Amino acid sequence: MTAEPFLVLVLVLTVAILSPGPAIIAATQMALSQGREKAWPFGLGLAFGASLWCLFALFGMAAVFKLYPALLQAAKLGGALYLIYMAWGLWHGASAALPAAATRRFGNGFTGGVILCLSNPKPALFYSALILTLFPDAHGAGVIAAIYATALATELFWYSTVTLSMSTAVMRKRYLSAKFWIDRAAAVALTALAALLVFEI
Repeated sequence: MTAEPFLVLVLVLTVAILSPGPAIIAATQMALSQGREKAWPFGLGLAFGASLWCLFALFGMAAVFKLYPALLQAAKLGGALYLIYMAWGLWHGASAALPAAATRRFGNGFTGGVILCLSNPKPALFYSALILTLFPDAHGAGVIAAIYATALATELFWYSTVTLSMSTAVMRKRYLSAKFWIDRAAAVALTALAALLVFEI
């Protein structure tokens, strides 16, 4: 096993993590509205939750979805409903005070981050395709542990970077002046992502 596939794994994951999606939207909004003390645990939860899809893919979750398409459809529908629930909270809480509104939206810290990532089943197929492409003959505890550790470290690095950098005083002040429109835009984005999940069923 050479280093090249691991480097490609880090690169592809970086692009995927930083692309607009429910997790990165939630991490950014939480950091801006709540500050690093609450946002960082949430970001760690997002990272860990995302890495669980890697673990599931390594142990055949994607194969289960392929064998039982109805199960994938049910997972997509559940994820879409959760995203709509989050969007509803964002839209109606746009004018609410920051602490209470943010707590209701995203749950509590680490657990809320894990739940958000696990509510979207698309990373299961993403991780499966990525791992099958880069590591077609992945077997053995050492190789599996190395793949998972690489994925987890990449997820932790980027979600920590986002939550810590976006919780600075300057960014927080700018957010407060535009909170209403940011929350409404985030609600629309989450609703669009939920719609994509539904239409792909």
